[in-house]
This record gives sequence, structure tokens and C-alpha cells, in this order.
Amino acid sequence: MDIKGNVFNIQKFSVHDGPGIRTTVFLKGCPLSCKWCHNPESISPKPVLAFYSFRCKGCGKCIAACPSGALKNGVFDRSLCAGCGKCAKACLYGARELFGYEATAGQVMEKVLEDEIFYRTSGGGMTISGGEPFFQPDFTLALLSAAKKAGLHTAVETNLYAKPERVRRAAAGVDLFFVDIKFMDPEKHKEYCGADNALILGNIKMLSGLGAKIVFRTPVIPGVNDGELEDIARFINSLPERHPLELLKYHDIGAGKYEALGMSYCLGGVRPEDTEKYAAALRAAGTEVISGS
Repeated sequence: MDIKGNVFNIQKFSVHDGPGIRTTVFLKGCPLSCKWCHNPESISPKPVLAFYSFRCKGCGKCIAACPSGALKNGVFDRSLCAGCGKCAKACLYGARELFGYEATAGQVMEKVLEDEIFYRTSGGGMTISGGEPFFQPDFTLALLSAAKKAGLHTAVETNLYAKPERVRRAAAGVDLFFVDIKFMDPEKHKEYCGADNALILGNIKMLSGLGAKIVFRTPVIPGVNDGELEDIARFINSLPERHPLELLKYHDIGAGKYEALGMSYCLGGVRPEDTEKYAAALRAAGTEVISGS
């Protein structure tokens, strides 16, 4: 049986999610709730509707199309929204957008393999991202298995907040893991991400012990986790295998999505800093550091 999963985007010609030209498959659902998440539409496993008020012309077509009564008198009641997307289809101005749809692994791979020639010539392949891929472990495993059967390079972008057996099952089918590591302090991790990091650190140790190829990624958020970078580097350097650390410059380009989704963005006052000064200090201490975007 062709397993089904929940997807919110299939991005072609991706060049930042692994080597070569890639297609990145974004899955719905994440067990964490990081306060700076730039894909807030991915957190819920269910379809979510965004409303861009600046595009709305008040034509009323969305109200007529809504079967659940979530749109009344110019007010959007999200508690009544069924996530059917009929209002988005009816809107002529792109003021409403539904994120999330169900697809089979076969349907996803059909889209991925449309660009197989580009993967072959560039050394690229398929990357699974999210959300959190291991939130949908069977679907992720099915996609990885299909990609390997097709001879594609595979990568997974993950926070590793998942049951260890889920990660272990998938490891053999993953050529490259991109692993988020945001804090070493468990209390700060809980405060800013919604859960402590014991499970994550345990999975990291397991993967490194299995010889997995891992690139760690840390978003450098001034005043939040910039004081954690040395501890993160020490942890990475203590692992069984050597792995590089990529420092990512904080940005708030996803903040507009929060308003459109009826969510609050908590880090609006944070300003980005150049990561190179942090990278230089960590390199001097013996850590392999990649300067991120």
C-alpha cells in the first residue's frame, strides 16, 4: 500500500539543503515550538489557513465559499475552520492560502523524479524537511526508501526530537543529516523551544556512533543563544565522529506569516548579527565551522 503523509510544500531547484541541485519536500507537523521558527505553517500536522489582510478587497467570495461558517461579517473564526481550502480557491486576490495537503509517497516521488537529470548532473538529490520529518516516521521512511531505490542522494533536515527507534530505522537510508542544535542548557531549550533537549542530545550521540554524516546547524540569536555557542561546539567535538557546525544568521523574514496565521511572533525586537566573529572564535578553539547564510 502506498503510504500517505501530510505535505505543505515541494520546493524544486533548492541549493541550500544539501549538495547539488535538489528537491526539498516539506512535511507538516513538529513536536517543538521554537519561538523563531520561520516555517510556522509547518508546526501543526493539520492544514492551516493564512489570511493576508493587505490583499483582501472585501469581495465576499470567500464567505460564500466557506462551508463551515468560519467567515462571517468580515471576521475569521479559526475555531470553526475545517481547513478545506475552499475559500482560498475562491479568492481572486491571493488573500487566503492553505498550507498542507495529503499525498502518497508515490505522488511525492513522481514530482521529485521530474528533475532527476539535474540531480545526476549536479550531484544533488532529495531533501526531506519540515516541520519535523520524524513526526511522520513511516512516511519519511517510505520517501527515503523510494529515493534510494531511484539512486538519489538523500538528506534530512531534523531537530531530532523523536523516538530513537524512528531515527535509527531511517539512518541507513540517509546520506546526510542536517541537525539543528540550538542550546545546550535544557531549561533554555524548554523555554524557547517547548521541550528540553535530552532526547535530542541522545539521538545525536547515537547517530554519530553509527557513523552518520552530520552537519550541525545553529541559528545565532543575539541575547538568546549566542552565549551557548562554545558549549555547543564542545559537545560536537566530544562526539565519536567529527562533524562540522554551520552558524546561521538570525532573521525574522517569517514574522509576517505569524500574523497571517493568527499567531504571535515573540522575537520581534531581536536584531541579527554577523556570525563570522563567532565562527572565528570557535575555529580558533578547534571546531570546524561553516559560515551559513
